[in-house]
Amino acid sequence: MPKYCKHYILFTTILSALLALTACVSEEEYADTPQGNFQALWHIIDEHYCFFDYKSKEYGLDWDEVYRRYQPQCNSSMTARQQFEVLTNMLAELRDGHVNLYTAFDMGRYWSWYEEHPANYYDDMTDKLLGTDYHIANGMRYRVLDDNIAYLRCSTFSSDLGEGNLDNILLYLAPCRALIIDIRDNGGGLITSAEQLAARFTNEERLVGYMQHKTGRAHNDFSPMQEQRLKPSQAIRWQKDVVVLTNRSVFSAANEFVKYMKQCPDVTIIGDRTGGGAGLPFSSELPNGWAIRFSACPMYDVNKQSTEFGIEPDIHAEITDADRQNGIDTILQQARKYINEHTH
Repeated sequence: MPKYCKHYILFTTILSALLALTACVSEEEYADTPQGNFQALWHIIDEHYCFFDYKSKEYGLDWDEVYRRYQPQCNSSMTARQQFEVLTNMLAELRDGHVNLYTAFDMGRYWSWYEEHPANYYDDMTDKLLGTDYHIANGMRYRVLDDNIAYLRCSTFSSDLGEGNLDNILLYLAPCRALIIDIRDNGGGLITSAEQLAARFTNEERLVGYMQHKTGRAHNDFSPMQEQRLKPSQAIRWQKDVVVLTNRSVFSAANEFVKYMKQCPDVTIIGDRTGGGAGLPFSSELPNGWAIRFSACPMYDVNKQSTEFGIEPDIHAEITDADRQNGIDTILQQARKYINEHTH
């Protein structure tokens, strides 16, 4: 069969060493038919997805069995939307929020990683906490609470946070005795932004985890583990206690932020297990032009354990139904209680 070259585009800005992964990779050429698109998608994932062995152990994923189950569902009489449904159902078997299929009419996504769990965050509660006299810097909202605890709401890492913004925030909050960073419902973004914020909470370089690169087409073809190290910021750094609030909708770069903060001094994670998403996403294309994004480089914590399915908090807390009805943010209250009991 003739060969062609596809470019895998790096979705997340990170270490320059990863740029080498954007080189051309030879793939089989498939026809632009429902069966051809199915074959192309299954083989792209089979040869380049990074979590097969891990998910086989976690819940028994068998990608060959997935092929046998979905391949007969594709036929020449299918409409584009029917084809899309079959392909997205197949991708959902991976249980990975970093796997998406993009078309002109829809985007295939897997959301059960948080839909099957309590929300543990409500915008109206945060709005009530912040009131109207809070401050805003590049989308980050912050204020001093009435018990002299600083509160910073960071809802996304989708853009550079700005070193000047972080300097101004930390300088303003400096008189406070502790800081609460609320990243609940933060779906991620740029890992560099997660590092940028985490670097404000360490005075020395720290090992925060590991990552690998895919080196071949077999499911377990990976490079040796490479260290991820967090360097302290050269600007203003926080020197007091920190509590990070989490829930199941903390994903991707925000999941990495929690991983980094767990290695920083005087940091406590309170809330629910994070959503995970521990693979750097890359993309390719099907014969019909649809784009596929998938996890290609696995990342691990300092114990070399995958964080694909999330990170446990130091203190588990949930918003109860009764507290929700009364407008009480149980997780935030637990954080304030912890600070009041452990700081002076």
